[in-house]
Amino acid sequence: MRQTISAQQLEEAYDAYGTAVYRLAMAFLGRRADAEDVTQETFCRLLYRAPAFADENHRKRWLLQVAANLCRNQLRGFWRKRVTQLEDTIPAVPPEELELLNTVMALPEQYKLPLHLHYYEGYSVAETAEILKLGQSAVKMRLKRGRELLKLELEGSN
Repeated sequence: MRQTISAQQLEEAYDAYGTAVYRLAMAFLGRRADAEDVTQETFCRLLYRAPAFADENHRKRWLLQVAANLCRNQLRGFWRKRVTQLEDTIPAVPPEELELLNTVMALPEQYKLPLHLHYYEGYSVAETAEILKLGQSAVKMRLKRGRELLKLELEGSN
């Protein structure tokens, strides 16, 4: 059953989860404009297509799952393959975290997304698996391999 939400409820949801949705979109897409588009579309879908939520955690997982699906769609899109990269920056982060963030962003999608959801957003392996539509063992393996790649990259740069 779909629920109707008010403008105030939408604003409250955006204030609470907008940053998490944006960060996930940046981890997927790597471009500020694309991440902003996905964030906007995610909250439009909340406004027009939201199911009845059991609790706030359910709402946040739903938003992140919608954002992940929109990012995947955008990555498969015709224009994504034919656009010239103009922006080569990521949002401002503390200088001590910049090297780590750049290294994480350079990882293949299959590793950076589970790492982002698990370590930056604080989701459990089971929740990460649900959001990414993977098995828990696949998420555990991707986290393990992602950590190994990060370790190799960071040790190699020192």
